[in-house]
Amino acid sequence: MRCKHHPERQAEQFCTTCGIPLCQDCAEETRPREYFCFQCAMHQSVSEVGSSIVNKREKAVEKKAEKKKKWGPFYYFLTVSSVLILVMWGVIIFGGQKPPEYTVNFAEHRRAFLFMVDGAIKSYAHYEGSRYPEKLSELVPKYLSMKDEDLVHLNILSYQSNPKVGYRLSLTNPKPGEMNVIISPKGIQYKKPSSEGK
Repeated sequence: MRCKHHPERQAEQFCTTCGIPLCQDCAEETRPREYFCFQCAMHQSVSEVGSSIVNKREKAVEKKAEKKKKWGPFYYFLTVSSVLILVMWGVIIFGGQKPPEYTVNFAEHRRAFLFMVDGAIKSYAHYEGSRYPEKLSELVPKYLSMKDEDLVHLNILSYQSNPKVGYRLSLTNPKPGEMNVIISPKGIQYKKPSSEGK
């Protein structure tokens, strides 16, 4: 039998795929004892490369599917909670309503106002080098947060600054029968109301 591509030569092998006779120069041995013609060898090598690429893609898809299965519920929980946190911060920073303004009636809560002013005087002394303010209005706004229209309420307090003693703070006119509270750096004194009939 003669080679299909070289009729002058004797065929030594046959193509495993298409079965044509091949001489020693035309026979391609791709695997041990498997001979192919040039076209079939090319076709087989291309299909093997293509199948290996397809196999790699399939494995990559399988790995992604495994990751989705592995992280599925946790991934969704993490995504939803992150979005909720971002929305919450967006509302806090950029939106929402202003907090309602709280107004205090200092005339009704005179003793609380007295102690609030005393705390402001002590803060003033701490940050101003152990000296006390000459007037209570020096405390506003840095040490005592008050609106301009509320500064009138400072008149319900009696304040005297003394370089030797420090200061003396009390209510100007305590209510009848109410003990007067006198605050100084030495502490708090309670003065009984004066008896009117004696």
